[in-house]
Amino acid sequence: MTSILNADLHCHSVVSDGTLTPEELAARAAANGVELWSLTDHDEIGGQHRAAAAAKANGMRYLTGTEISVTFADETVHIVGLGFDPDDAAMKQGLYDTRGGRGRRAEEMSEGLAKVGIKGAYEGALRFVGNPELISRTHFARFLVEGGHCRDTNEVFRKYLTEGKPGYVPHRWASLKDAISWIQDAGGLAVIAHPGRYKFTANEEYALFLEFKAHGGRAIEVVTGSHSPPEYQEYAEKALEFGFAASRGSDFHSPDESHCDLGKLPWLPGNLQPVWELLENRVR
Repeated sequence: MTSILNADLHCHSVVSDGTLTPEELAARAAANGVELWSLTDHDEIGGQHRAAAAAKANGMRYLTGTEISVTFADETVHIVGLGFDPDDAAMKQGLYDTRGGRGRRAEEMSEGLAKVGIKGAYEGALRFVGNPELISRTHFARFLVEGGHCRDTNEVFRKYLTEGKPGYVPHRWASLKDAISWIQDAGGLAVIAHPGRYKFTANEEYALFLEFKAHGGRAIEVVTGSHSPPEYQEYAEKALEFGFAASRGSDFHSPDESHCDLGKLPWLPGNLQPVWELLENRVR
C-alpha cells in the first residue's frame, strides 16, 4: 500500500453521532471509491463487527476504529484508534467509563438552554440519538435546527454550544495516557485526530505532540475534512518533524452536514509514511 490509496479512516455512524448506519456508510464509501475504510464512532466500538462485514461485502479492506475523547490542557482532544481487537475487554470498559459522563452533561446543557428560552432540549436531542449513552452536542444542534432556532448546525455551535455560550458544559474525559494504553494494549495504533481544530498555542500543541509520542502515539491526521488546504501542508511538516506517520479521513457524519464526503479527500503528500503501512497485518 502507498500514499496514493483512497483510504478513509475517520467517519461516524448512528452508533455515535452520525446519521447513517454502518452498512449505509460502507455502501457510500465503496461508491466513492474508498479502498481502505474505518468506522471511528465516538467512544464506542459497538458497530465494528457490522462495519467490517459491510466493508467486505462492498469489496473494501477494513481497519477497526474508534475516536476517544481526551482532556489535555483543559481542551477536549480526540484520539483515533486503528487496527485494535474490537472484543478487547479493557478497551470496552474504558470506553464505557468515558461514555458515563455524557448523560449528566446533556442534562446540564439542556438546563442552560432553558435559561435562554429553549425548553425541552434534552428530550428533543434524544430523538436524534441512536445510542443514548452517546448523546452529544451534535444531537442538540440537530434539535435546534429542527426547531428553527438556527439555520444549520454550524450556527448552533457558534451561538449556543461553544465555551461561554448558554448550552456549553465542559466534560472531563479520559487521560491521554489511558486512551493510548487502551488502543495499544488491544493491538492497535493511536492517531491524533484533526490537530488543526484545537485552540492550542504553539507551545501547548508542541506539548501535546511530545506527550502523545512519549506514551507511544504513532500518527496524526494530516489530510482530513476538518483541515484546510494550508493545514494539510502545516501538519505534513509537523508529521515529519515529530516522526509521525500520517492518516487521512473525511470525518464524515451526515450527507446534509459534512464538509467532505467519504473518500473525497486529496491524497496524502508522498513524502509522508501512511499510517496504513504500519497496520498492514491488522487490515481485514
